[in-house]
Amino acid sequence: MALDTRTDRRPSFAGVLWRSTVGKKTAMAVSGIVMLLYLVVHMLGNLKIFFGAPEFNGYAAWLRTIGEPFLHHEWFLWLARVVLVVAVVTHAVAAYQLSRRDLAARPAAYVHRRRRASYATRTMRWGGVILGLFIVWHILDLTTLTVNPRAESGHPYENVVASFSTWYGTTIYLVAMLALGLHVRHGFWSAAQTLGANRPGLDRPLKGLANGLAALLTLGFIAVPVSVLTGVVS
Repeated sequence: MALDTRTDRRPSFAGVLWRSTVGKKTAMAVSGIVMLLYLVVHMLGNLKIFFGAPEFNGYAAWLRTIGEPFLHHEWFLWLARVVLVVAVVTHAVAAYQLSRRDLAARPAAYVHRRRRASYATRTMRWGGVILGLFIVWHILDLTTLTVNPRAESGHPYENVVASFSTWYGTTIYLVAMLALGLHVRHGFWSAAQTLGANRPGLDRPLKGLANGLAALLTLGFIAVPVSVLTGVVS
């Protein structure tokens, strides 16, 4: 008679949490906040381009020395990239799985086809796809310099100007930043709801903060390509 060597294993707390709808929404909220903080810092860094090539290039070089001598050259950048990749993947996977779960819960189409949400809400999924594709383009354009028409390694100011001197480079960037604004506007509010911050009396301030952040990031990011196009930055 064969012995049953199987042992009952209790699922881990993290596994149970991830499989739940609440867990996935929490993962989306936390990863979204991580990416939002990065975007604010990234936008502020981008605006240094208005102070000229020496300062912008110096800032880019400084990023590679953060943490020295405790950290080796560029280690901080790579740690930041790993955190961002984890946040992006977690956000995307949770969003996809929640979407599939939502569709499975209501397989029949609504009888009354009324608009039940804002434009930003209805375009969250497409906005996420656009931003995902843009991330790939942005890395190829200004990190690996693969698609940049006049790329010069070690000259980030000149590479930014070269990228936005083309109609397609500017168009891709502007479309992505408009999608980003809508995504942040709705995503910030959704994250606040998930994390329990939308308490009585806080709804209006939180919505105002979401709108303000979305507008700030959109305008801050598009200021650079628009300035290159108009000759303010050259």
